Amino acid sequence: MAGAEYLLGLDVGSSSIKASVLDAESGGVVASGTSPEGSELSMDAQKPGWAEQEPETWWEHVKLAIAKIGKAAPESLAKVAALGISYQMHGLVVLDKDGRSLRPSIIWCDSRAVPYGEAAFTALGERFCLEHFLNSPGNFTAAKLAWLKENEPAVFDKIAHIMLPGDYIAYRLSGEISTTPSGLSEGILWDAMEEGPAYSLMSHYGFPVEFLPPVVPNFAVQARLSASAAEETGLSEGTLISYRGGDQPNNALSLKVLEPGELATTAGTSGVVYGVADYPAHDSKSRVNTFVHVNHRPDRKRYGVLMCLNGTGITNRWLKQECADNPSGSVSYEELNRQAEEISPGSEGLLVYPYGNGAERTLENADPGALFQGFNFNIHTRAHLVRAGQEGIVFALNYGLEIMREMGMKLETVRAGYANMFLSPVFRRAFADTTGAVVELYDSDGSQGAARGAGIGASLYSSADEAFVGFRRREVIEPSKEGSQRYTELYQQWRKGLEKHIL
Repeated sequence: MAGAEYLLGLDVGSSSIKASVLDAESGGVVASGTSPEGSELSMDAQKPGWAEQEPETWWEHVKLAIAKIGKAAPESLAKVAALGISYQMHGLVVLDKDGRSLRPSIIWCDSRAVPYGEAAFTALGERFCLEHFLNSPGNFTAAKLAWLKENEPAVFDKIAHIMLPGDYIAYRLSGEISTTPSGLSEGILWDAMEEGPAYSLMSHYGFPVEFLPPVVPNFAVQARLSASAAEETGLSEGTLISYRGGDQPNNALSLKVLEPGELATTAGTSGVVYGVADYPAHDSKSRVNTFVHVNHRPDRKRYGVLMCLNGTGITNRWLKQECADNPSGSVSYEELNRQAEEISPGSEGLLVYPYGNGAERTLENADPGALFQGFNFNIHTRAHLVRAGQEGIVFALNYGLEIMREMGMKLETVRAGYANMFLSPVFRRAFADTTGAVVELYDSDGSQGAARGAGIGASLYSSADEAFVGFRRREVIEPSKEGSQRYTELYQQWRKGLEKHIL
């Protein structure tokens, strides 16, 4: 490959957008930019359990993040040969015939569509749904569209195209409308048995098949940058758009988790463990979800088994706000992690159940709200609350991991990016000792994964292995005998509380 070729990765999250440019030959980061920085994108919650964002807001912050790269490395944008897109999963974007967004996107953590998914699960048959869609329609994109059809018929009647958040960004970059197999799968709009769109579910809900965009491979030249997008971003017209993946499959890609038995985890806005299998494993209660992975092919099947905890980031953010010395301000996450280290494991009897951010899949789509158990005003300080919050997130993740183990997944080594809650020594130690898994930390993130994916899709690399040049392990955390014994006891106490107060 030519040494001058650069790769751009976009990570379109619900909190911020990050862009990174990598040197394709060395794998090194040339420059990166995040927008907004020092704050988070707002979510509109008109009712409890709702969460919406304007698609145009994502596009504006994509441009701002790219502009920061242009400022840090002025020559880099002109050298970008291909770009890839990672994006928040399960969101619903609806466009009219002129390509304009008809309403705010109903995003991943919005739980209003649960009854619509459950009704379809019963009507179509649980076995049929699990065999064909790998999941209950649950609270995913198709169910969100069913809610829209019933509750906003005037909007529904104007729909020409439905898409996921990453599809929308690809559309704004190229002017071309398309989606991917893994994208349709995460929306429960893909039939794993038929290896094509889920026409049976579309028919059940009464959705016109014309709503679905053309399907392109996750790794391929999907489109090229338009002249108008080139003018707005500073990239070159005709730049290849050659990869697209939801944030969790892409996080797995960024950690080189592509083959059966490999696992990735992240603890950012949501907490996720994602494992790869070569068979369509499914949980009968859809507490853990299976989607086609980004490298899935009909002749070489790869499925991503995803366990998600919605309450991860919002719990940590709430603690950050409420544990400040000044009630109107906040502490840094670094200070939060330091406070957690001051307290012994178990937080002197304080247990936190971090379920305060909408319906939780591991709880069969129940929305119990958060719970603090064992709080003693004579003992517990803000530091106890911080540690108990981090431990509670670990315990909630381990509860989901128990379901994955029941599905046949082996959890021996888990890879994570050195970011978000894995920056906390307490969190990563508690994770290793509670789960019993060896934790490998890497200097990688979603935007870098999307950039590497772009290189694969544009055929700049001869193999996926070659795309991970410069990918190096930073730290390994192995479970300790004493810590594992202690955290096993603490987890069992937490689980008893879960069964008594929540389940």
